[in-house]
Order: sequence, then C-alpha cells, then structure tokens
Amino acid sequence: MSSRMQAIYNFFENMNEIVYVADMDTYELVYLNKKGLDTYGLKSLDDIRGRKCHDVLQHASAPCAICTNEELCQGHFKEWEYHNPAIDRHFMLKDTMMLVDGRRYRLEIAIDTTLQEKQRNMFDSYQKVEEIVNAGLRLAMMTKTPDRGINVLLEYLGKALQAERTYIFERNGKGNDDNTYEWVAAGVSPEKDNLQDVPAAVCAHWYRAFHKDEIIVIRDLEDIRDEDPLQYANLKRQNITSLVVIPLYENGAPIGFYGVDNPPQQLLLYSADILQIMGHFIISLLRSRNLISQLREMSSHDRLTGFGNRYALDDYASTLDGGRDSLGVVYCDVTGLKTVNDTRGHAEGDMLILRACDCLKKTFGGCSLFRIGGDEFLALCRGIKKSDLMDRITNLKEKLQESDVVMALGSAWYETCFTSNIDKLMVEAEMRMYRDKASYYKNAGIDRRH
Repeated sequence: MSSRMQAIYNFFENMNEIVYVADMDTYELVYLNKKGLDTYGLKSLDDIRGRKCHDVLQHASAPCAICTNEELCQGHFKEWEYHNPAIDRHFMLKDTMMLVDGRRYRLEIAIDTTLQEKQRNMFDSYQKVEEIVNAGLRLAMMTKTPDRGINVLLEYLGKALQAERTYIFERNGKGNDDNTYEWVAAGVSPEKDNLQDVPAAVCAHWYRAFHKDEIIVIRDLEDIRDEDPLQYANLKRQNITSLVVIPLYENGAPIGFYGVDNPPQQLLLYSADILQIMGHFIISLLRSRNLISQLREMSSHDRLTGFGNRYALDDYASTLDGGRDSLGVVYCDVTGLKTVNDTRGHAEGDMLILRACDCLKKTFGGCSLFRIGGDEFLALCRGIKKSDLMDRITNLKEKLQESDVVMALGSAWYETCFTSNIDKLMVEAEMRMYRDKASYYKNAGIDRRH
C-alpha cells in the first residue's frame, strides 16, 4: 500500500461518516473505514479483501445501475442522495475520483440522513407507496438514456420490494414474449437468456386477464398447478413461488408485462400498488427507447435499401480487432444506373438498385452490407476464408445474371485486419472494381468518353 493511500485511510478512519475507496476499473473494495465496517457488521478490512464494492455495500452480484463512476473526475465532488435498500438507510453522498500510482479510485463519503428524512416524513419505508415511487422515478430520470433509466428503476424496485428478480417482457413480431430487461438479487440466477421467444401459449392465461384490465398476483405457485399448467412449469423451473405481474399497454392493447418475483408475502399487494403506478412511466421509457432506436436506424441506414450508410461503415470499422480476424471486402458498382435513370426514370433506377441489393443479400448473408454512393455498395465479411469469399463472389455473379443486373466487382482479402488499415483494403477492392468495370465497357464496345 502506498504511503499516500495510507495517509488517506488514516485521515478518514475515525470519521462519523461512512467512507470507502474502490478501484474504478475492477470494482474491488480496497478500504472501508471503522464507521462503515460497523454499519455493515464487519470486523476488519480482512472481511472485504478481494470483494467488490457492489457485493459488500449493495448486496448485489453485479455493478450497480446507479453507479456514478462515469461522471467522476479528479478534484471535484459529485453530491447526490440515495436510499440504500440493502441496509434501509438514507445517505447524502459525496463522490470523487483519485489517481494513485496510475490507477483510478472512487472515494465516497456517505452522510447518514435517515433520521432527518423520517423527521421530515419524506420517506417511510414500506408504508408510503408514493414516496417509494418518487424515489425510484427520481433515480431513473437522472440517467442519460431510457435503457439505463429502465435498468435503474428495476434495480431500485427489486431492492425496495425485497424481491429476487424484477423484469420486463415485450411481445415480439411473432406474438411470443421476450424478456428484454432483468435485475436479479445477489445469489439469484439470471433467467433473461433463457426467456427469449417464449411461446404465446405459456402466457395466454395472463394475456386474457390483461385484456380485462386485470393484474396477476400469485401468492403460492401451487395454486395454479391445475388451472395454468404451462405457466406453472415455466415458473417452477425458475424457482418462483410468488409474484406480481402488471400489464403494459399501448393504445389500449397489452404489449407486454413487468413484475417482481418472490417478494415477501406481506409485501405482495403493496408491490402491486407500486408497480401499477410505475407502469405508466415504464411505458414512457419504452416509447423513448423505441424513438431513439428509430432515429439511430434512420441516421445509419440507407432508406431505399436498408443497407448501412457511411456513418454505419465508420462505426463498423472502429470495432475491428486487429490481429484476430480476417476480413474480405467486395466493392460493387451497379453499371448503367445513370442511363436507366436518364432514359427510363428514377423509379426504374430504384428497381434496378433493389434487384442488385437482393442479389447481395442472398449471397452475402451474415456479412455487413453498406450503400456508400448512389450506385456503389460494399460487402464486408469478417472472419471469412479467402476461398469462401471467392465462392460467394462466383455465386453473386450468377444471381446478378439471373436478375438482369450488371455490376462491376472488385475484392480484397487480408488474413488479419486492423481498424487502421481497412481504408487500404477498401481502396484495393475499389481499384479492382474499376478495372472490372473498364473491362466490361471494352468488351461491350462502349466508349465511355462519349
């Protein structure tokens, strides 16, 4: 331990506020002062050695959704309020970042304001629904994106309601249900990956209730064994014994649901009240998420073809891992597009482009496709063998001929590709495309100068 760190610890050791220090990159808790050890029932620093801050302080198995690490900088304190459901205490928090020996550390001072809060009657745990709702909404609204807001809200609800799991399910295009968001308490196994495209029959009983504006409250799973055997088996596999599920509506129709699993029995109806109030805000966050997704899609994709545009190409290039993946590039030019536009109209030109794109989709499935100009397209194939790339190009030529499309093609392949040299690879493919285009015009007896 450096002398600077020891001096910091000595300064805070006997303060009447909780003080901790955690590594911002690994989340390892490296210091907790005497007040903090006493508050959490710990005897010494040996009890926290090698453990994560979220494990010790929040009783959570993963980093907290409300973590402020990304907002911290050296020399400045971020001040905020938080109710910690793990120990049922209110705090005024002061966070900052320290740089010591090249590592980033989070220093937090937690001033206990529980007594003041109760005296002001701002929050009476598990008795005032409105106050829990307001606290959760306040945390969610502090976040920068709807996705993060949803995750923060689910985490807060899970802790406040002492549940094992909180989640959102949304109906997909096939009429089945996808688990799109999830929070789980420490020691509880996540189920999100196992609950994608859940057959509609499993939740059919619930949706019939949703259409009648009813909610689902299960006090004992065994109560539904006979009347809803599919859902019984689904929940039994997840070790769920009780739950509250609230429908989510859009234009009067249920589009999914959200809920809590295994809250204490005495909090079941209380949980139902809170979730019903929160449902309107959850829908609002989902709408905002969808709008942002649509705007992002519009800004990165060509409207006519649906292929990525130059912005999407730049994003793709920035993700390349040098030295690990091969990359094949196919540079394509729809020959004769200008002539079609000039003589037969742009509608016919668009049809020609769409036929060319259909050929690319059929032969380069699994690759990334981009429209980088009016008649120019790219297929980028990551992790492909050179022989497989050549086979796909041969197949593309056959599809183009069948679709009455003429397209000049040029390709390049590197065994390993870096973000920094993708431009060189594309130029190589482009030059070969121009040679192919010139050869086509020469063989057709067309003098492009005229």
